[in-house]
Amino acid sequence: MLDALITAGFQVGFHSHARAILQVDFPEVAGELEAILASSTIPIEEIIGSGGGETKGTQRLRNALKAKGWKKHIFKVQRSIDGVPKEAQSHEVDHIRPFAAGVVALEIEWNNKDPFFDRDLENFKRLHADGAISLGIIVTRGAGLQDTMKELVGRFADAKDINSYADLEKAGVVPTPKQRVAVMKRVDRPKNPIPFRQAWIENFVGNKFGAATTHWSKLEDRVARGVGNPCPLVLIGLPAEIVSFDEDAATVEALLAEGETDEEQ
Repeated sequence: MLDALITAGFQVGFHSHARAILQVDFPEVAGELEAILASSTIPIEEIIGSGGGETKGTQRLRNALKAKGWKKHIFKVQRSIDGVPKEAQSHEVDHIRPFAAGVVALEIEWNNKDPFFDRDLENFKRLHADGAISLGIIVTRGAGLQDTMKELVGRFADAKDINSYADLEKAGVVPTPKQRVAVMKRVDRPKNPIPFRQAWIENFVGNKFGAATTHWSKLEDRVARGVGNPCPLVLIGLPAEIVSFDEDAATVEALLAEGETDEEQ
């Protein structure tokens, strides 16, 4: 199951018999996810330009899922006692798809605060307990992508010859006043000053893709503690290879425009 993704460097984890459920009841899901994810790329310019937020690449990924019938849905659970309505709860999921064997739910957590994993897993747990979904899938940054983020941003800095704020502005990057102060504090300090390039890279990655954001180890930690259990779960980690370099300007512009169009729909 999902062997094509594993071969391409994606991390894949199965929990609570999810592999068997996916293989027997939802084989088409595996094929769709492999086709969509394996062909996805995120130009480094999108990561830098997004400031760490959701890139146009993840918006295109969402759009590809929507094209296959994975729609946003709000589940409404109404409880009653002797016919008298009591508490009602709602659970919003970004992507769900009904099949003959049941409903599959999917969330993409590219770069949120890590408590969003608690929300997703608890939603899946409750919806599974109520019989609303058969399987939950979470897609996030893989460990390899998280661990090499400084290296990836460094490659961008080398390609654009980033050594000052003027260089950043030429590359279309505009740090906030707070970020500027933090970077220059390390560059101008009397003791052990560091080069601008290094200070900016570490500040950018630390602020935008730090340990407290959504990535593989944070997700695995929660699942290991039993969060979301016993809902069957498929976890997918995006690899560093999904980030592309040396795209020609026309291609990057077209990808960005595609993301803008998808966002408006």
